[in-house]
Amino acid sequence: MRFVLAILAFAAAAVMVGFGIAQRTVFLEPDKVSLGTVVENQASYTVITPDALAAHEGKQTITLSGGGPVYLSYGRTADVLAWIGEDPYVSVGHDAETDELTSEVVVANPVDDSTPGTPSTEEPEATEEPSEDGEAEPDPAASPAGSDLWFDEFTGDRTLTTTIDVPEGISVLVASDGTAPAPGRIVVSWPLDNATPWAGPLMAGGGLLFLIGIVLVISGVMAHRRSRGPRRNLPKGPKGKLMRAPRPPREQRAALSGSGPRRSSGRARRVALLPVLLVPAIALSACSADYWPDLTSAPETTAPATPVETAPAGEDEVEADEPAAPEVVPAVSVPQMERIMRRVAVFTTEVDADADSQRLAERFTGPAFEARKANYAIRKSLPDHAALPAIPAAPLTLTLPQQVTGWPRTVLTIAKNNDDETVAPTALVLRQESPRENYKIMYATALVPNADVPEVAPASIGAPPINPEFKGLIMPTGQVAPAYADVLLKGDESEFAEFFDPEGDTIRQNLGVEGQKKTSEDLPETADASFSNEVGDSPTVALATNDSGALVTVSINQTEKVTPNDGGTVGFQEGQPGAALSGFDEKSAKGVQRVVGIQLMFYVPAVGSDEKIRLLGWSESLIGASEVK
Repeated sequence: MRFVLAILAFAAAAVMVGFGIAQRTVFLEPDKVSLGTVVENQASYTVITPDALAAHEGKQTITLSGGGPVYLSYGRTADVLAWIGEDPYVSVGHDAETDELTSEVVVANPVDDSTPGTPSTEEPEATEEPSEDGEAEPDPAASPAGSDLWFDEFTGDRTLTTTIDVPEGISVLVASDGTAPAPGRIVVSWPLDNATPWAGPLMAGGGLLFLIGIVLVISGVMAHRRSRGPRRNLPKGPKGKLMRAPRPPREQRAALSGSGPRRSSGRARRVALLPVLLVPAIALSACSADYWPDLTSAPETTAPATPVETAPAGEDEVEADEPAAPEVVPAVSVPQMERIMRRVAVFTTEVDADADSQRLAERFTGPAFEARKANYAIRKSLPDHAALPAIPAAPLTLTLPQQVTGWPRTVLTIAKNNDDETVAPTALVLRQESPRENYKIMYATALVPNADVPEVAPASIGAPPINPEFKGLIMPTGQVAPAYADVLLKGDESEFAEFFDPEGDTIRQNLGVEGQKKTSEDLPETADASFSNEVGDSPTVALATNDSGALVTVSINQTEKVTPNDGGTVGFQEGQPGAALSGFDEKSAKGVQRVVGIQLMFYVPAVGSDEKIRLLGWSESLIGASEVK
């Protein structure tokens, strides 16, 4: 019976192991699904739409092939289309019925610039100037490479393969150099779950049955040998003696005592042990996670959920003529802002080292541009003059993007300098004027010691901009700059002094009444000093905080005039920044003047709060010097 059970165990083991191996070989499903298309149109840009990227579940592996450089980036669909503007492009979509990629040429409609909040995508026609060898140079403005709009970008030569994992509402932009046709061959792949959860149990179970069969065979053989033991009732010979069995011939004795057959039997036993070792090895090899059932709970997706829009109660239908409200999104994401700040930090380091005011305009604008441009001019005449603080790239302790529907876009961030703990964190306001322009630093202020920055919305939500005339604050944001300019000029006698918290406001000591008095005392008796403040030309940036207050960034220009009072002349002191910046090294009967640019960031509380307007950060630098007109 044991032998019968052993045969059944061997047969079942063979079937189970064979079927388990077949699941990982002949019956194994593909590990991915791929859709491809060949774009024959000669457009410079190709857009892979969200429905094409979401044709199947899972991460998207995109393979591009072309005859030259290959470029790929991805970002919000609205940003991708805004960057393309009126240029024609190829849209790659998905046909759900045939499960194939489709392509069509799209020519964008002209944008109505009169619509408020709508980005102007008008671009001058690209002109290609011939190079020295007669070939046309590509237009840098036509290349999407390096744009701050993208979440990430990749480049390659002739071919490019990359894997991304994007949620709904994201499109992929494909190009070459922005002038040549975009790569024509596109393949998008998604992973398939080809796990065989029963392969492992089948192979392990087959191995176990095989071992059981071996045990049954061994026990059966041992039982059979015991049943063939010596017989006790042997026949007796004459006179009652037991009969002795005849002695075998010598050849048989030699054969029984010899080692020949025993060697053959030992070899056979070793061969028989091979399956015993082989089957468990096969079973143990099935240790991959794809071989076994997944008993753990399914992981939650990391893609942001898209809310389902439902009609309000009592409204079953929406009028077709009613336009949909524009989508409000944060200007940037945190990873996007981190990439932008790395670029800005590297750019600033290079430009500061070369004191290149022409390149400076690529990443700076407004008061921040004026301050650095003037510093470059001073350092060219006075090499020992201190440079402005560097722009730190990381870490970003706060990122507050503006909620936007179009352009311009603004984001406030605070970057800390980990290399030097004595340097105060820098609060930066960056602004993007149009889709094809990058973010530029408009304001750069150093936080005051122990600055109490209020809580703000997370970067994934952003903050709404506040109208300069909004009445929900203790002072409208449009009045903060002129009010503080009056406080600097008049001190506590200003009618607006009661609105501002003097604690920790060190700028009043430097540029306020006290600082102005000290400047006048340092002048000779034959000269007088006068001061005036005016609001800078750059726009006020105001973003809401969680407590209904606002973070407000403004600029003020303070003009200091020194004029003679005895009919004589005055001028800049030699070797001073004013003389270096103005280039005026003579004496003047009219007098000379200096302009100091002041950048400030305030916290303005909401109406009903018992707090005052609090200074959070500021910076000042000489931005102008000349003879009095």
